Amino acid sequence: MKNVIFVDDEPNVLNGLARQLHHMRNEWQMAFANSGTKALELMEATPFDVVVTDMRMPGIGGSQLLAEVSKRYPQMIRIVLSGMCDREAALSSVAGAHQFLSKPCDVNLLKSSVERALAVQADLASGALKRFIARVVALPSLPSIYMDLVEAAQDPNASAHKLGKILSQDVAMTSKVLHVVNSPLFGIRRRILNPADACVFLGTDTIRTLVLSVGVFSQFKRKGRFSAEALQIHSLATADLARKIAKQEQLSRDTVEECFLAGMLHDVGKLVMAVNCPSEYEDCIEVSETTGRPLAEIEPEVFGITHADAGMYLLRLWGLSEVVTAAVALHHRPSLSPDNSMGALPIVHVANVLDHNPEAESSAFDMEYLARIKATASLPSWQELARKTAEQTAKASSEDSENSKASLTSA
Repeated sequence: MKNVIFVDDEPNVLNGLARQLHHMRNEWQMAFANSGTKALELMEATPFDVVVTDMRMPGIGGSQLLAEVSKRYPQMIRIVLSGMCDREAALSSVAGAHQFLSKPCDVNLLKSSVERALAVQADLASGALKRFIARVVALPSLPSIYMDLVEAAQDPNASAHKLGKILSQDVAMTSKVLHVVNSPLFGIRRRILNPADACVFLGTDTIRTLVLSVGVFSQFKRKGRFSAEALQIHSLATADLARKIAKQEQLSRDTVEECFLAGMLHDVGKLVMAVNCPSEYEDCIEVSETTGRPLAEIEPEVFGITHADAGMYLLRLWGLSEVVTAAVALHHRPSLSPDNSMGALPIVHVANVLDHNPEAESSAFDMEYLARIKATASLPSWQELARKTAEQTAKASSEDSENSKASLTSA
């Protein structure tokens, strides 16, 4: 049986949780604490697997509580359950939170979030991964507006205007998404100025993925040689190329979007490593730049795992699909997968290589795996698509730069 503790200074909230989750008493041993101080006292007596806490509490607040939990019990899953007005403060200050849920929270969403986190914790089979996760104090938060968009997108009657209205509730997120949408990569000739138009031009699935990725990458600042901005640019380019390859192969709409999402998040594990182990990761980057060896080859020598393993852990914690998680986990070594179908894994593997080098030779790819899934014949056309995409992006960037100079001159 798993131990879960809920922390909130509002008695009505704790009583409501106890009542709504009563049916879980045979699976969870639940404790309820009305303060951070009380929660820490209970934790000294009982080894909890999950803590779910409010942010604003007298005395020890949620941020301080999670910092203490992270330090004393690093393997405990840490979930914030707090009001909408605390969202920005929580996302910016709670480095120790694995997930963020907004009040009022549907009990089924809360239940599934806890169950998912427990399942991920139970599946940490690798000793090296366990040891690395024990050192993790900061993980990217899943933007709560992403969940709002996911829910709205499931409504067949949801219009672009409705989705745009949801996005516009977060001014900072809207600004960041529109900045990405108007980048040369998407090649949209007219300038997109509002979220509704962005939803029309790119589609709800793409907007949803952009909100997730932009929200994640924006939580981190540049640290030494590591640049979250540069990583985001590469991830977006990989995602765009992966989607184009999937469309060229005439794959289903769902598969196309899986390729785009996996491409956006394939290197998210680098964020986890760079933020939690900055000095060691700085050393990895320096060795890679000096020797020309890929980071995925150096990381296991330092951490025992690769950034792909760290990314897999994060995405499973978030509850993303197994298809996307597998593509992230194995994008450097797809031959480890028993799956022989054309989908996110082989396409993201190829797109990642080609974005780094559109002229990459066959030795840069897992040719044994591509032969196994009968994709070697398609590789030349994918390489040509990558070259054309790189040329179009470069041309659009040049035109964008010239237009900016012209605007400054005429101002």
